[in-house]
Amino acid sequence: MVRLADPALCLKCRGRRLCGLTYCPLLVRARVALTMSKVVSRPYLDGSSPPSVFIGWVNYPKVIAAVASPPAKGDTSHYDKPEDWIRGNLGINELLTMRLTLVRGGNEVIINNLNSKFIEILQEVALSERPVDIELILKKPPKPRIEFDEINPPIGPLAPLDNVRLGSNPYFGRYVDKVFYDTDMNAREAVIYLYRSGIEVSRITRIFSVGGVGIGRYRRLVPTRWSITAVDKILSDELIAKIKDYPSIDKILFFTYKIHDNLFMAILIPSNTWWFEWMEAWFPGSTWNRFSSEVVIEGDWEGPQGRTTYPDIGGCYYASRLAVAEYLYRIKRKAIAVLLREIYEGFNVAIGVWFVRESLRHMFQVTKPIVLHELTDLMTVMKKYTRVSPRIWVMKSTILRKFLSTKRLIEF
Repeated sequence: MVRLADPALCLKCRGRRLCGLTYCPLLVRARVALTMSKVVSRPYLDGSSPPSVFIGWVNYPKVIAAVASPPAKGDTSHYDKPEDWIRGNLGINELLTMRLTLVRGGNEVIINNLNSKFIEILQEVALSERPVDIELILKKPPKPRIEFDEINPPIGPLAPLDNVRLGSNPYFGRYVDKVFYDTDMNAREAVIYLYRSGIEVSRITRIFSVGGVGIGRYRRLVPTRWSITAVDKILSDELIAKIKDYPSIDKILFFTYKIHDNLFMAILIPSNTWWFEWMEAWFPGSTWNRFSSEVVIEGDWEGPQGRTTYPDIGGCYYASRLAVAEYLYRIKRKAIAVLLREIYEGFNVAIGVWFVRESLRHMFQVTKPIVLHELTDLMTVMKKYTRVSPRIWVMKSTILRKFLSTKRLIEF
């Protein structure tokens, strides 16, 4: 599953993270094995789906579509609700243990064929407001194989599905019911309507992925990883369009938040226009920088007109953009936003872009910013928090580099 530390160190450590990792691979593996011991030996699972579904992307447009459930019944909603994981102070050990016991039962489907009984059940589960009691009859026991992904949250084993039965009729709620049965409402309108109605982003993503919104003849399954980024982009686009009409903030704001061997920072600068930049510094030994001896810094940015190409840095770009757009929309101000992330050695497991979105959301909700009167004071303040030199951050940043050479920031 993951690289283990020196066995001799494990004997001394006993789960206290002396190895420097954010989680204990031995504890996670043992807990998952204990939970799954009753499942992997038989082709049957009786549980409560959180609800949770999975749409793959390999071999698109013929993909794996699956419904997922842990081997537990009752209120399992926390298994698939990223909005609660950060604010609930969920540790990486607990997160991995929980997510890796989600058993997926699925089959290969064509993305635009939504008329089968299986897809109907998949949609009922995905649109449900509450956990759904479910029986998965599998063609063979699930293999104890798990998946880590830079976009999706970790998820447990997959097995071919023979049949699936629901223990009750899922309840959608009136807002979800409206967009599902309104086949004249396009997907973008439906996503924004659900968000304005108070539906969680994770649930909107799930509904989007199973073809639960959009013009009737254009509805289709959307791979989970694509639907996550699509919803983040649609919602942040909508919020940014409104932010552009707000007055500017009047001072430079600097936010920081540290969690699970990650440091998040946000620099909000007064301006008459919207600009955005997202940058990541991956330390040697971290998830995507396992074999280098140097810190690797990557990033993408946009000006007032937005982007016309997909950012090279991937889905975290739109996840972070949504978090800062929500904050600015909440305070009814606009700003130039530069968001930075340092990922340290102990963080070496891919857990998905939800971690960026929800960490930043939490940062903007619970932390108070440091107020700066001059951008030139920024590097002095950053030195107190960062391991990467502030000068290197500025040198690598398109926006900060331009700002520091601009005398009148408000005109940029």
